[in-house]
Amino acid sequence: MSHIVVLITATSTGEAEAIGRALVESRMAACVNISSAGVRSLFRWQGKIEEQEEVLLLVKSRSDLLPSIIEAVKRLHSYTVPEVIALPILDGSPDYLAWIDETVR
Repeated sequence: MSHIVVLITATSTGEAEAIGRALVESRMAACVNISSAGVRSLFRWQGKIEEQEEVLLLVKSRSDLLPSIIEAVKRLHSYTVPEVIALPILDGSPDYLAWIDETVR
């Protein structure tokens, strides 16, 4: 089983909390950190460079649950193309990684 951290940006703290709560309640995520300190994003969208204040979610889960996480985020997010990027956890506290396995479905 491979563990992952999923990066998701949201338009507001409220949207981030709704997404995070849904992922934890449905056992797709063991933990979701929400950084409401704010992230300033620069990106190209529909041919223009955009700038947006966003909230960053750090989701701890397993790679086998990523398709379900993506579908949940697409359903709950206000963006047409929400950011959902998974990074592998190469190593970590064995107790913490075991807790992730016990917590998610």
